[in-house]
Amino acid sequence: MRIAIATDAWFPQVNGVVRTLAATVEELRRRGHEVEILSPDRFLTLPLPFYRSLRVAVAPRSSVRRMLDRFAPEIVHIPTEGPIGWAARGWCRAQNVPFTTAFHTRFPDYAAVRTGLKPDMFWPFFERFHAGSGAVLVSTASLEAELAQRGFHPIRRWTRGIDSAVFHPDGATHPALADLPRPILLNVGRVACEKNLEAFLDLETPGTKVVVGDGPALASLKARYPDAHFLGSLSGEELASAYRAADCFVFPSLTDTFGLVVIEALACGVPVAAYPVSGPLDILGRDARGEKGDAPAPVGCLDDDLARAVEQALGVTRADAARFARAFTWEAATDQFEAAIRDAVAGGKPASLKHSDQAPSRLSRAS
Repeated sequence: MRIAIATDAWFPQVNGVVRTLAATVEELRRRGHEVEILSPDRFLTLPLPFYRSLRVAVAPRSSVRRMLDRFAPEIVHIPTEGPIGWAARGWCRAQNVPFTTAFHTRFPDYAAVRTGLKPDMFWPFFERFHAGSGAVLVSTASLEAELAQRGFHPIRRWTRGIDSAVFHPDGATHPALADLPRPILLNVGRVACEKNLEAFLDLETPGTKVVVGDGPALASLKARYPDAHFLGSLSGEELASAYRAADCFVFPSLTDTFGLVVIEALACGVPVAAYPVSGPLDILGRDARGEKGDAPAPVGCLDDDLARAVEQALGVTRADAARFARAFTWEAATDQFEAAIRDAVAGGKPASLKHSDQAPSRLSRAS
């Protein structure tokens, strides 16, 4: 199958969306699919004012049209609601080519955190973007239920996986964590206000707090929390070694749709402490024995009191955490993705482009 993926998130960005797409593309190509990536590195870009390490394409519509015309995909997958995503959606509607979308990120909630406005102010933009999709792919049951209530359809599950060759409990531990007072409490992810990192860094618990990642809040958090250790962005084996050196992975986010770092930590044998919210609940279940509650032992703890969650998680056996994570594979996740796009192709083509389908942002208008 000829599959185009039009995404506003790609390398050198390091986040769950990019890692999910990269792993999926690798698996799709291994299965014999021809995949074309339309990513920001192929366009003129500008940095986001509030997050200058992230760059967005400027007026990509004409270039996107030419690229898609040349590749002639059977289907286009659009995982991001940015300028490239809107341009690709417009081409699909105009050319009657089926497309699928994905809801990776709670941008309405993120925008609310940054602006002080209510999330409902931002939802119509996203509802419009996903309208007409042959499948809106979501990672968890709770997100599926939430979006269904908002009228998104059809919704298909697309879970996540881990690279078991990298993320496993056996191997080196990161030297920067070797001599730190224990227990070592670790967080990995984007260092930004919507990640609620203050809830982690404010914990009055014994041991050492370590943050791995980069983002717009890094400098301010370093200044406010001089006793915490900030290692910057890590990936691959170096990231796995940081996980393995930790005693507990603390995930304070209240807005993530899944939390790929949660299953990576578990795969390295690190128990997880988090709030009982969508994402952690979908992975761990309320009693931390999995979504179906059938794991032989808890692999962490979810609690409204994050300090209590940490205390309970520290009692988890590392082998139980690693065993639990083995169920999350990119092969299984790509099976779901592949089934969704095949059904979208078989289900027919979208209606012709209407004026209301155009992106409301000047960044995505024709150049």
